[in-house]
Amino acid sequence: MQLSKTATTAPKSFDKEKTKIETLKLVEEISSLQKILYAQGKYKVLIILQGMDASGKDGTVSTVFKGVNPLGCRVQAFKAPTSEELAHDFLWRIHPHVPGKGWIHIFNRSHYEDILVPSVNKLAPKEEIKKRFTHINNFEKLLVDNNTLILKFFLHISKEEQAGRLEERKTNPKKFWKHNDQDAVVAKSWDKYMEVYQQVFEECDKFAEWHIIPADQNWYRDYLVAKTIVKEMKKLDLKYE
Repeated sequence: MQLSKTATTAPKSFDKEKTKIETLKLVEEISSLQKILYAQGKYKVLIILQGMDASGKDGTVSTVFKGVNPLGCRVQAFKAPTSEELAHDFLWRIHPHVPGKGWIHIFNRSHYEDILVPSVNKLAPKEEIKKRFTHINNFEKLLVDNNTLILKFFLHISKEEQAGRLEERKTNPKKFWKHNDQDAVVAKSWDKYMEVYQQVFEECDKFAEWHIIPADQNWYRDYLVAKTIVKEMKKLDLKYE
């Protein structure tokens, strides 16, 4: 997949209101599937959300998983590593948060940040980054081998749409809390991040497929994520036992 050739908006054939209605049905279906997942206690589901700032990771969680029972679902956000985390291998902080049997865990950012940030900011040599690709593939294979369904989503927002959303965070009182001066600094490295993401898609697509989600329109983004989750969870042998 070529990120530069992937759309960030919905095809003209999609009707916004009809799609929103369809999304609500999918959200209900995710809720039903989760009940069976939890009751059966055999499979695990790990949802990974990656994307540039303002691509809609929080919004996706709020919309797509609003019908899920909190008893069997957990959201984990990964920010800059702490000094304690940096004292260990880069996956040390990740593994405790993978789902147990019957659970859905959602990563808002993930272990892929330990590829992206060091690569763009040149905080680690290329040899180290190359090893991390291998470690991530082995890590994901371990999870898959232990009945974990891994669904990786890259929320693909355009540079123009991101700029508008970051500006809104400075002018809309309801979104002041989201504003971070560092976001504008990161945005200046847009092209570098896209290059690394492209490498991530090529190197880490062996045991869990990446899904590139057009994210300029929230309603279309949520629909595609929900549709994919339902499709993939239905492939599991889910049943009440």
